Amino acid sequence: MKNLNWCVFLFLMFFTLQAVSQNEEQVKVVSYNIWNGFDWGKDEARRADLVKWMNEQAPDIVGLQELCKYSEKKLTADAKGWGHDYSVLLKKSGYSVGLTSKYPIEVVEKIRDNMHHGALHCRTNGLDVFVVHFSPSSYLKRREETEIIIEKMKAAAKNNSKLLVMGDFNAHSPFDADLYKNNIVRDRTREGDKDKGEKGNLVNREIDYAVLANFLAFPLIDICRNYTSGIVERGSFPARALSAVNDEKVKELERRMQRIDYILVSEELGKNGVSGQVHNGPANYYLSDHYPVSVEFKMNK
Repeated sequence: MKNLNWCVFLFLMFFTLQAVSQNEEQVKVVSYNIWNGFDWGKDEARRADLVKWMNEQAPDIVGLQELCKYSEKKLTADAKGWGHDYSVLLKKSGYSVGLTSKYPIEVVEKIRDNMHHGALHCRTNGLDVFVVHFSPSSYLKRREETEIIIEKMKAAAKNNSKLLVMGDFNAHSPFDADLYKNNIVRDRTREGDKDKGEKGNLVNREIDYAVLANFLAFPLIDICRNYTSGIVERGSFPARALSAVNDEKVKELERRMQRIDYILVSEELGKNGVSGQVHNGPANYYLSDHYPVSVEFKMNK
């Protein structure tokens, strides 16, 4: 009888685990700043290489920044190149952001008021997704943009616990503070901030961590941080493509490596994180001045 009860228990456990597994799916998300829209549409070779790389990654959802000189038609063509039938472009002028997905996309809001470049809020595959590109030149503006996005995320969270924000934040995480102890990033920024005072990128001439701190306090989870260590693995900017442009040696670029690109997810998604990576290896050295970020997590269907 004991053996029979044990067999029944194992039988029930097997089918319970199978049911749970069938009710879950693994989602891969990629965020990529594509550097002036491939030289404002002039560099078709680099565009083709990026589409090829993205297709190899087989993502479910992609957020893009710096879609300069892009139209809905052009973004649709790129999206189809990596297997996505759905895409949304924020705007047709300036530095736009975009979203592509394997799943239908509902545009909740194209956020432009009081934003430097603007942002998207969309729903796809049961997720509320925000794609952002914050100011590259003012910590005060980035903080203002952060408040706007967080308020909209709070509103979305009332109806959906599956939230995600990604993009080029142009800001640093307090979790990475120890990676900047050599002060190279800070000192270089000080040079660029001369005579800007509070309108520059530094707070009291030091790196500002408030933007990411506010998102993390939402709370949001930085999956990539959980699967990487050190600036060699986490660095998303600058890529080697800037070497020739800035007349810098590769070692100089590596010494000022920093992380300013992120994919942050709500707690429900974060606790089911599977992987996170900054793709700063040879395949992406020359596709953009930024490196792409990807995360994977499991979620209930």
